[in-house]
Amino acid sequence: MQEDHPLMQGSVTMDRPVERRFWTRRRVVVMTIAAVLIALIVLGYPMLRRWSSAEMSVSMARLRIGSVTHGDLIRDVSAQGNIVAAFSPTLTSPARGTARVDVNPGEVVARGRVLVRVVSPEVESRLGQERSTLESLQADWQRQRILSEQSHIQSEQDIGLLEVELGAAERALTRAELIRKEGLLNAVDFEKAQDDVKVSSLKLELARHKAKLDVGTLEFEVADRASRVERQRLVVRDLERQVDDLSIRSPVDGRVSRVSIKDRDSVTIGQEMVTVVDLSAFEVEVMIPEIYSDELSAGVEAVIRYDNRDWAGAVKSISPEVEGSRVRTVVEFVGEAPEKLKQNQRVSTRLLLEAREGVVKVPRGPFLESGSARQAYVIEDGIAVLTAIEVGSLSVSEVEIVSGLRIGDQIIISDTSRFDGAQRVLLTD
Repeated sequence: MQEDHPLMQGSVTMDRPVERRFWTRRRVVVMTIAAVLIALIVLGYPMLRRWSSAEMSVSMARLRIGSVTHGDLIRDVSAQGNIVAAFSPTLTSPARGTARVDVNPGEVVARGRVLVRVVSPEVESRLGQERSTLESLQADWQRQRILSEQSHIQSEQDIGLLEVELGAAERALTRAELIRKEGLLNAVDFEKAQDDVKVSSLKLELARHKAKLDVGTLEFEVADRASRVERQRLVVRDLERQVDDLSIRSPVDGRVSRVSIKDRDSVTIGQEMVTVVDLSAFEVEVMIPEIYSDELSAGVEAVIRYDNRDWAGAVKSISPEVEGSRVRTVVEFVGEAPEKLKQNQRVSTRLLLEAREGVVKVPRGPFLESGSARQAYVIEDGIAVLTAIEVGSLSVSEVEIVSGLRIGDQIIISDTSRFDGAQRVLLTD
């Protein structure tokens, strides 16, 4: 047998069997890339699905989000109001005459101080005439009282004389009866004595009746004169009041806000002269939209915001007129009132129309107008879904949700008109 070549023997000794490995570098790289692609597909599928289902996309930074909660809702209406004096009388002239002004605009005055004097010769002359008439009627009344006393005395005198006359006739009749029994008096003289008694008795009775009638008549005359005097006294008293009213006095402690006349101006009856503002009591005058007028009434609670503090108030009065689709409403302070208020100062006022307990509600926002209060966009996994809703009571800051939303839902409360009624909107960061 031929022996192997030495070179062949050396190569055999140098060769080694090599084991083939599964996790080669290339295979690892390929599988890593495949795993990443699979993960991206798995993770990105929901996003891709949302992208595919959304009609448009909007950045979350441009939106306001509100949560649906459960609690109490106070339905109110808010409006800007002006501080006005509760009592700011405008004083007018009570008569024609010449005005003497004793005050300047802006001056602080005390109650009772004379602000303007009106010189009216007409009123003062009438007062003098009526006083003279009163004195005349008083004299006539006293004269009638004296005449009444004199008449009463005369009646008593006449009755007394007739009583004496009747007594004499009765005594004469008694003597006539005695003489007749003795047969010394004829029948004619006896009958005459009887007639004298009857005549005297009749005269006395008539005199007494006449005296009673005279007393009633005289008392009536005296009472009539007294009533005339009292009536004239009232006329004089009224004219004295008119003369006193010619001095126009401040009805309150306050400040003169306006003087409408100049010193020594001629004024007429009812002409405005001075306006005084009562600085001790202020109210708030607000203009409320007409749609709330039927729900307002005297006594409705209010909250007045002044100097970073809420003050309790209540509706005092509501104007029956509508001015530019608004109703003028006056709100008064209840209890404690702020100090140093100024006329025409602006304050914020809330009228509390209704308090509802345990309602589903969301913050109020422009979404109401955008969705005509019937639609809202509910956020679900980054998608804003257009949802039908039913709205109940509205307050300044919150809205009652009757149906369509659940507690914990989040909705877009900003203006959604830019969505153009899209059913689904993608929300991006």
